[in-house]
Amino acid sequence: MYIRQVSIFLANKSGTLAEVTDFLYQHNVNLRALCLADTADFGILRIIVDKPEETLALLKEAQYVCTITDMLAVKIDDVPGSMAGVVRALADNDISIEYAYAFTTAQKGTAINLLRVENNAAAEFVLKNTPYQTVGPEVLNA
Repeated sequence: MYIRQVSIFLANKSGTLAEVTDFLYQHNVNLRALCLADTADFGILRIIVDKPEETLALLKEAQYVCTITDMLAVKIDDVPGSMAGVVRALADNDISIEYAYAFTTAQKGTAINLLRVENNAAAEFVLKNTPYQTVGPEVLNA
């Protein structure tokens, strides 16, 4: 199962992140997780939101350059070593991770690893034989 991620390309200048987060707030978009990566000239804001398709449409209408991506979402115990287990299972099966980030949930002791891999289905298949389970967008409301 997957969680949809919205990626927004931003100029790397003061105030740009404030502008986009203000925009999301003004449109009642609930940010659940985010990751910001930058270079000298631009940044990529990757966000998990409550309404990804609606958010993408709003952003495009406002002239933001953005895309949507299916992320592999893996439910883990919020304890040391959980992410290492997921990463090891994928590495042992030659599945590379392009990038990853995580967030904790309202459910005590539970975290979600978000993984961008080349082949979500292959990664999900590998993880079915481990203690780690993939989850979908329902985890955002838990």
